[in-house]
Amino acid sequence: MNPNTETESDSRVKAVETSFEVIDSLKKLAGGKVTDIADETGLSKGGVYKHLSTLMAHDFVVKNGSEYHLGFRFLDYGGWLRSHYIGSPIIRPQIQELAEVTNEVAMFAIREHARIITLFRENGNQGVSTRTRLGRRMYPNQTAGGKAILSQLPEEEVRAIVDSTGLPGETRNTITTEAELMEELETVRERGYAFNVEESTKGLVAVAVPLVPEDTVIGACSVAGPRHRMPRNRLDDEIVGMLLSVVNELELNINHSQESADMFGYR
Repeated sequence: MNPNTETESDSRVKAVETSFEVIDSLKKLAGGKVTDIADETGLSKGGVYKHLSTLMAHDFVVKNGSEYHLGFRFLDYGGWLRSHYIGSPIIRPQIQELAEVTNEVAMFAIREHARIITLFRENGNQGVSTRTRLGRRMYPNQTAGGKAILSQLPEEEVRAIVDSTGLPGETRNTITTEAELMEELETVRERGYAFNVEESTKGLVAVAVPLVPEDTVIGACSVAGPRHRMPRNRLDDEIVGMLLSVVNELELNINHSQESADMFGYR
């Protein structure tokens, strides 16, 4: 290899990667002392202390007694990102309305690299707890929203995602083979929506519709609830129609908004 050729690994800053190790350990441990973080990461206590001190100086970490915790400055970045995502000002009210009308959990999720991230999540009067809290990064094969989004991507891009992460199973119903996933995505494309039948959480059923303004998939809207309240006839006769109507309205509004023009560059 040409010694002057810089690889992706060569271009990384080791100190920054170490800081992210410390951040990830604080999240996993829900806070801890220097020794706890050193044990979790395998870093020296002196090195951990330096990174914690640097993160504290910028309000990304706070200290309570002898324990360190992640700081809410992360929330500022997350909130800013969400508010600037294409269509956010009009997507959120629609998700709130879906939750109110169905009395279930309504969500809007996006794809970033090989993960699906919940951007908006609203609970109806009967909404149940799910794994999909705001910001959670999930594997696309495990969720209705993830499969809805994948169905709109070129096959080679889907295969690249599968190659990078595999197809981890969360329940016995999760799709874990590439052949089965590709067959499922073809079905989703044909009918226009995706199901999650206890594939991410036992007892939970969801349906999702991809949001595709200007032929670019930007996310998926979904409704989820417990299996006994989400029989197939309710999904087909009630919820799918609501989702399709919401997505159609959102696509029309986003297509004709200045925000969309800036994003897609067609005005």
